[in-house]
Amino acid sequence: MNYPLKLEFKKLALAPQISVLDANGQLLYYVKQKLFKLKEAITVFADREQTRPLYTIKADRIIDFSARYRFRDSNGTELGSVKRRGARSLWKAHYDLYDGDQITATIREENAWVRVADALFGEIPILGMFAGYVFNPVYLVTRPDGSLIARVKKEPAFLESSFTIEKKAQLDEREELRVLLGILMMVLLERMRG
Repeated sequence: MNYPLKLEFKKLALAPQISVLDANGQLLYYVKQKLFKLKEAITVFADREQTRPLYTIKADRIIDFSARYRFRDSNGTELGSVKRRGARSLWKAHYDLYDGDQITATIREENAWVRVADALFGEIPILGMFAGYVFNPVYLVTRPDGSLIARVKKEPAFLESSFTIEKKAQLDEREELRVLLGILMMVLLERMRG
């Protein structure tokens, strides 16, 4: 993949939809979350027309703060999973990426004070609408040894969300895909902030 990648949310869509673009602006993936599902269900397509599904991301339980989201390819082969780290994520977003039952990477919010400032600023009448321009969280993807894999930054925006993914380490193809799918799920869960 040609980095940095850009995640752009579709404007005025009922169900969250993301275009994943490479550094040249070429579409890599089109992501659509299904509405009105008790268990979250996301499909990753190869095209905007949604004719070629590549991957699915599904929660292992109904509406739960600590649900585990499993990634599968179009043949049903499990590629890994991501899980929010319960109460720790209330203060500072924290997600673990798994290959089977082994943690292979962690996604953490770089600065928890951005979350606090965003929440406070968002409550101010009229001015709160502009919080997306002022407070933009950064998430770091690291290996268990603490080495940096990727950096995810929310770009300033008024009504829509846009994120940039910068790759910081060499990854094999399967690990890179697991990290990208984990980031996509994290962004869907965290995008309403900042």
